[in-house]
Amino acid sequence: MRVGVSSSAFLRSCFAGVVVLAVIARGSAQTTPLLADRIQRVIRRPEFAHALFGIEFYALDTGKVVYSLNGQQLFVPASTTKLITEGTLLASLGADYRFRTRIYRTGPVDSAGRLDGDLVLVASGDPNLSNRIQADDTLAFSNHDHSYNGPALSGDPLVVIRQLADEVAAKGIRQVEGRVLVDTSLLPDTPWLGEGGGGLVFSSIVVNDNLIDLVMTPGTRVHDPVIVHSSPQTSYVKLTDHLTTLDADAPANLSPPRIRADQDGTIVVTLDGGLPLGSRTRFVPFFVPAPKRFAEIVLREALERAGVRVKITTSSAANDFLSYKSSYTTTNQVAEHVSPPLAEEIKVTLKVSQNLHAFMVPYLLGALVAKDTANSELAGFGVERRFLQDAKLDLDGVSLGDGAGGSWANLFSPHFMCDYLAYWATRPDFPVFLKTLPVLGQDGTLADTQIGTPAAGHVFAKTGEFDSEDKLNGKVMMNARTLAGYVITADHKRFAFAAYVNHVHMGRDPEVAAHELLEALGEIAAAVYDAPLDNRGPVESNENLK
Repeated sequence: MRVGVSSSAFLRSCFAGVVVLAVIARGSAQTTPLLADRIQRVIRRPEFAHALFGIEFYALDTGKVVYSLNGQQLFVPASTTKLITEGTLLASLGADYRFRTRIYRTGPVDSAGRLDGDLVLVASGDPNLSNRIQADDTLAFSNHDHSYNGPALSGDPLVVIRQLADEVAAKGIRQVEGRVLVDTSLLPDTPWLGEGGGGLVFSSIVVNDNLIDLVMTPGTRVHDPVIVHSSPQTSYVKLTDHLTTLDADAPANLSPPRIRADQDGTIVVTLDGGLPLGSRTRFVPFFVPAPKRFAEIVLREALERAGVRVKITTSSAANDFLSYKSSYTTTNQVAEHVSPPLAEEIKVTLKVSQNLHAFMVPYLLGALVAKDTANSELAGFGVERRFLQDAKLDLDGVSLGDGAGGSWANLFSPHFMCDYLAYWATRPDFPVFLKTLPVLGQDGTLADTQIGTPAAGHVFAKTGEFDSEDKLNGKVMMNARTLAGYVITADHKRFAFAAYVNHVHMGRDPEVAAHELLEALGEIAAAVYDAPLDNRGPVESNENLK
């Protein structure tokens, strides 16, 4: 027997069900921590008791700040500085800009192939005269770059130099009666004198990131010599090896390479210490102290390998190439290398946080954009300032002292960084910029962070790390661990964010502690991926500012 139900009773029944469902849904939502709660759970951890946090999340789709902690305060940004540097470079030169490195002859070539003059390579500021270049016109990178003791990329690090030498030989030149020179007028060799340089010298000539990679493998028995070879292999480097194989349970003991320059411009590198038996291969890089001379020697060696003899092999004393400029003509050009597009270089610099490349940028902006090679650094910062002003950004929230993040003058507020990132999201070249950033849990300096979490693959952000030695306590002080970029949430909303933590003592293994700090910042960035927002409006707090 069917029982009939009136329409009004049916509606009352449905309404009651909706109320019950709403109550259940509200209770379910309340069990999911709000964004602010998730962030607080991180910053209240014991290891951050004396630290300073600056955090902001900005909704790109609504133009509203949804969370801010000390958003207007200035923080040490470390390598998130590179977002400003590389963004200015991309906007100023364009994604398709290409560096052109050319070689010119300064005299005639006779019928026997003898050049009565010098060969001059004119450095263009191309940071990638290396084996990064791939067949599809892209640049490869390793998530752990060789400048940070990671493995060098496979292939010949002098491949571009050898190709240039082959082109010279193909022009019919068989003997150079003069010298092989490198004109670095665009940016002469300039040592970095700030924090964390590690002997870095930047220059408009960059071969293999101006690094020598030392590859060290323990011997097969205790007391055997450690097997060492350099990459690239060149007469520029003479190795004096005092490394021995230690007992298997002994700790690795590698002193920093000691470098001495000889009168001919070559260097002697002395290695001391040892590696335990059966331990992994170690990669120890060091920056060449004279990039110009390094390039001259490896180019001369490549020419001789290509069948071009060079008569004068002594070091160049020429620093003023004004007298050579009349020879820089199409007629006298004997070789040229054209780089992949600039977007690829910016990808490498941001994905792996390549310091040398970023340190060069203000100088390149001054020389290539402002056309001021005499005062290129200041002129370059002038280009950056105009770019930020044109973006209508408040420059009271930013201070810059270099292009990479190694200067104590570098200071950002989280609010400024979010405004900057929000501006980039409005530009037509934003897709290019976004693709250059490390991806959480997938690649670059974020490859090993928040792996397997729901937000992995959805956070695109630049990392930063800036530490110093605490000599009083025998510890490392993490001056700054930082993360800034974009999040695309589970429901396809877009956020810009900046998360800075300054002043954290690292009492354990510094590398382990630094990674744990990055995991914490990655957790903060990932929080917005699927956390409910506080519908009362943005949370503004200064409780962590001590």
